[in-house]
Amino acid sequence: MNKVISPSALSKHHISPGLDDVIVAETTLSHVDGVAGELILRGRRMEDVAGHVPFEDVVADLWSGFTKEPITNIRDQLGAASNQAMEVAHLLAPLAPKLDVIEWMRACLDALPIDNPASEPVAILSALPVFLANGFRARNALPLVSPNPHHSFAENILTMLHAEAPSSHEVESLDRYLVTICDHGLNASTFTARVIASTQSDMRSAISGAIGALKGPLHGGAPGPVLDMIEAIGKPEKADAWIAEELAAGRRLMGFGHRVYRVRDPRADILKEGLAKMASHSDKIMHAMAIEQAALKALKKHKPGRTLDTNVEFYTAILLDSIGIDRTLFTPLFAVGRTAGWIAHVMEQNASNKLIRPQSLYVGPTPA
Repeated sequence: MNKVISPSALSKHHISPGLDDVIVAETTLSHVDGVAGELILRGRRMEDVAGHVPFEDVVADLWSGFTKEPITNIRDQLGAASNQAMEVAHLLAPLAPKLDVIEWMRACLDALPIDNPASEPVAILSALPVFLANGFRARNALPLVSPNPHHSFAENILTMLHAEAPSSHEVESLDRYLVTICDHGLNASTFTARVIASTQSDMRSAISGAIGALKGPLHGGAPGPVLDMIEAIGKPEKADAWIAEELAAGRRLMGFGHRVYRVRDPRADILKEGLAKMASHSDKIMHAMAIEQAALKALKKHKPGRTLDTNVEFYTAILLDSIGIDRTLFTPLFAVGRTAGWIAHVMEQNASNKLIRPQSLYVGPTPA
């Protein structure tokens, strides 16, 4: 039985709007140290994982210990399961022009046949790239493209999206991105997934709810506006004046500052490193890096008491744009990569579940 807290006792409790600094779960998956600027994934620093370990192997590591059978040949499992999603994509293709891609992905996920709960993790994760790529193609009146079960996760996304074989660098860059964003502590969407899982609902519902949380502009919607900002500035020599005007008007510079990190977001440098091979051959990337430095200088002067450094959205926008990902897909693609972590958190919640049921403090009128 849940402990009942009387109104008088509850009024003495500390209230934390947004649940800041409130610990509601223990996890073995990831740790975010906002002061040190460190992200740990299953005992390893993210910079030692992204760009070094394939996304599929990271998925296996995240899910290990939560499945009845050891996870083997995860790449083959994801490839084999992905074809089932094409049936749903063809069935719901007429709806795609009427919905945003991320909404169409949720509709397809709800329609995905999953007979065995044990197959849910692989079925869900393998289906979302199919829905992402073909949702975009259907919206743009392009023919649908089936996944290749022999391709890697990242290669499949790019091949389906562009209907042509990607370069090795494009595949490596997307793989680096997917690993970098696969899990990040108890953020809003991950918490949503765990709350739903705590009710003993199915995994599909938990992931669908997490996608709903992610599509909110305060959580997953910043990378696109980063490109808008870079394009509005144009040449780096115009950056100082443009940024000064934005700050004077009280507007936020997209791609800077973070709810948790009080120093530079470590994921920004991981993605920046992934651009190193292309930077010297791309004026757009070089301009973006120059704009970053102008913005950091302006923010330090404008708000000297705060540390507003580069966050993951800044270099997410530049990296994804460099490999041909349309900016309307930035948030849906984020959802695809983060689904690996959401699934792991649902597994972890189920392993030692307790219904998540916080209290609220009533401050309304009382009966006469």
